[in-house]
Amino acid sequence: MSIDIEATKRAIAQRIGRVERQLVDLAHRIHAHPELGFEEHRASRWVADMLSHAGFQVQHGCYGLPTAVRATIGSGPVHVGICAEYDALPEIGHACGHNIIAAAGVGAALGLAGSVDELGLTVTLLGTPAEEGGGGKILMLERGAFDGLDAAMMVHPAAVELAAMPGTAVSQFEVTYEGKPAHAGAYPELGVNAADAMTIAQVAIGQLRQQTRTTDRIHGIVTGAGSAVNVIPDHSAGKWIVRSDSAEALATLTGRVHRCFEAGALASGCTLSLVPTGPDYADLRPDAGLLALYRANAQALGRVFADVPNGLMGAATDMGNISHVVPTIHPMLGLDCHPAANHQPEFAAACITPIADRAVVDGATAMAWTAAEFAVFKPS
Repeated sequence: MSIDIEATKRAIAQRIGRVERQLVDLAHRIHAHPELGFEEHRASRWVADMLSHAGFQVQHGCYGLPTAVRATIGSGPVHVGICAEYDALPEIGHACGHNIIAAAGVGAALGLAGSVDELGLTVTLLGTPAEEGGGGKILMLERGAFDGLDAAMMVHPAAVELAAMPGTAVSQFEVTYEGKPAHAGAYPELGVNAADAMTIAQVAIGQLRQQTRTTDRIHGIVTGAGSAVNVIPDHSAGKWIVRSDSAEALATLTGRVHRCFEAGALASGCTLSLVPTGPDYADLRPDAGLLALYRANAQALGRVFADVPNGLMGAATDMGNISHVVPTIHPMLGLDCHPAANHQPEFAAACITPIADRAVVDGATAMAWTAAEFAVFKPS
C-alpha cells in the first residue's frame, strides 16, 4: 500500500495543533518547578501521565531509575525513539531549556500516535533523567533502553538554530588532597600543605594547555582549600571537566590531566584521590540521512538555520553516547535570544517566551515529520 506522506504529515501537524495548549502548559509547569538530575519526580510524572492518557503503554521508574519513563505505541517494524530531558541546573533552574525538550518530545510522540499503523512504526518516548552531568541516557543505554531502536532523536533549545550541535566528549571528576595540619606561624615544617598540592596541579595544567589542541578544554573549580589562615591546610578539593572532540582524544587528554594532579601530590607529599563524578560523555555523531530529513522539515516550518563557524566547540550531552550505537540527531531550536545563551539566567527566562512556545510546537512537528519520512524512506 502506497502512503501519501504529505497527507500523513498534515494529519500529524493537526494532531499536534490540537494539543498545543497542553504542550505549552507542560513546558511552563516544568519550568516553574525545576528539579535536579535524578530528582525530576513531578516532571517525569507529568510526561508519563500525558502519554498514558493518550493510549501509550507507559512505564514510570524503569531501568532502575525512579524518574525514567518509557512510553510506547504501535507495533510496526520501524522503531523510533524520542528522548525527553527534564532536569534543571542548580540555582538557575531551566537555564538549558529542558522544559522545551520534554514538551517537544511529548508533542512529537502524540503527533505520530495516530499514524503508527499506516507508517509501520513503533514509537517510544524515553524520559531520560539527569543529562546535566549524571549521564541518565548512558545508564539507560547500558540497561537496554535503546535496544532495537532504528533511530533516536531529540531537539534542544539554544540561542540560534543549528541542525547539529558540535557535541564534545567529556570526562568529569572530583579531586581531593589530604595532607597534615600544623600551626602556620610556629611549626610550619610539621605540616603537609594540601592547598599547595592543588596549586601545583593547577600550574601544571596551565603549562599543559600550551601543548593541547584547539579542540581540547580543561576547566575546574577549587571547592575547598583550608579554613583558617594560620593553619596549614590538610585538605583541598576541586571539581574538574576535561573535553575533547572525540572519545579517543578525550582518553589521551584525561590521562595527561590526571598526571598533573599526581604531580601535585608528589611535590607536596599529600595523598591524592581522583573520583569520577559521572560517566564519560562521548562526542555527538549525528546521522547524515536523518539530519537531512529533519533540516528540510524544520525549514518547511519556517525555521532558519545559522551558519556554524569551523572549529566551534560545543557543549556535551549524553546523547553523544547514544549516537555511537543508534542513528541519532540532536538539532538545536533557536530562541532568538542572543547574547543570552545556555546556562545563563537570561536563557532560563527566554525558555518561557512566545518564541519558546513556538519552538515547542515546531520541534515536535519537525521531529514527528522526520520520523514519518524515516519510516517510509529509511534514508541511509
